Amino acid sequence: MEYRGLYTAIITPFKMDGSFDESVFKKLIEYQIKSGVDGIVVLGTTGESPTISTQEHNKIISIAVKLAKGRTKIIAGTGSNCTVEAINHSVHAEKAGADGLLQVSPYYNKPTQKGLYEHFMAVADSVNIPIILYNIQGRCGVNIETPTLLRLARHPNIFAVKEASGNLDQMKEVIESVPSDFTVLSGDDGLCFDLCKLGGVGVVSVLSNLLPKEMKSLVQTCEEGNWEEAKVQHEKLSTLFSACFIETNPQPIKTLMAKEGFCEEVFRLPMTIMERENKDNLLNIWSDFCKD
Repeated sequence: MEYRGLYTAIITPFKMDGSFDESVFKKLIEYQIKSGVDGIVVLGTTGESPTISTQEHNKIISIAVKLAKGRTKIIAGTGSNCTVEAINHSVHAEKAGADGLLQVSPYYNKPTQKGLYEHFMAVADSVNIPIILYNIQGRCGVNIETPTLLRLARHPNIFAVKEASGNLDQMKEVIESVPSDFTVLSGDDGLCFDLCKLGGVGVVSVLSNLLPKEMKSLVQTCEEGNWEEAKVQHEKLSTLFSACFIETNPQPIKTLMAKEGFCEEVFRLPMTIMERENKDNLLNIWSDFCKD
């Protein structure tokens, strides 16, 4: 299975009482599909996965798969800092019909490169569907070094990496070193343009929750090699790329989604309503973007 293009790291909507809002979730999935995304990442960090119970986790993935009906890829976030839990989530997602898995580095544990390798290999050995590794040192406290990634890329189930290390030199090294059938996706909207110029083939996007067509256009323009137009599109969206991280993701994007009537402005602790000053700044940036 080829992994390229636009993948939306979808939010998880909650009702005012904090429970999972299945009705709104289905509408969000449908909105993404109709907008032409190449895939939807369910229960990534943007989906507040650390606050989701096992029962909810299984239910949410099953709902997404059934609703998509093969119209777009459903990638299930099944990572954990507990290898057994990551395997259990992954096995369930495969049985539910997910097209692939997103596996984040074990967080808080700060494993060695050997520990990372053995963790990801154990998960990959437990399933028979494609896996995207997720490298985000800022959240996990550990970087998947390029030699480790190259070893992992030999596994027949490990097809791609979502690169959010923020280190373009490392991303360039990865792109130049991995096998030709192994793909590198940006894990940061703001670096999508730069990574694609280096040879990356798409993005797992936060902003595409709200602007899937615009993000799809940016990725397609990059794929076509029309770098001048892609730069124009990138620069038009750049203030929003930054605004989505005024506070910790997914607080800003979910706030904007609520502003536009997609969902309630409800988070699960430790995620919270944004600080007033930051929220006002975010909404002003959004207002200015909409005027243009």
